[in-house]
Amino acid sequence: MNIYLDTSIISALFDDRNPERKLLTKEFFSKIEIFNVYISDITIMEIEKTEDKTLREKMKRTIKSFSVLEITDEAEELANEYIKYKAVPESYKEDAYHIAIAVNNEMDYLLSWNFRHIVRKKTKDIIRMVNSLKDLKQVEIIIPAELL
Repeated sequence: MNIYLDTSIISALFDDRNPERKLLTKEFFSKIEIFNVYISDITIMEIEKTEDKTLREKMKRTIKSFSVLEITDEAEELANEYIKYKAVPESYKEDAYHIAIAVNNEMDYLLSWNFRHIVRKKTKDIIRMVNSLKDLKQVEIIIPAELL
């Protein structure tokens, strides 16, 4: 099973502000070896922007063994389609890229804690519509607890 992790999953491992989310994320990571885990160039770029150097280094260590998917022209075009149909606001283009990269690489699941722009009904509905129109494989967008 191929799963794509956005940056919110990695950062949740170290976020003491939401103990339940941190616990659920740690539970998921305790079973992560049963999955083929992917991140992308976007994930790495977002981690590199983390101002807290200690946190940035912890996140970089966490992702070391994950396969990295590249941003392709196709992913960029698809992300723009998602934005055009208002699945994700243009000011949060990275979120559209996460979804597009997961879809273009035919991931089974995209895991995220981003309820504002990714894990929400409107986004999922629009993503399904665009993917159907383009005859693309659907990706299930969920939180880690839904996979265990």
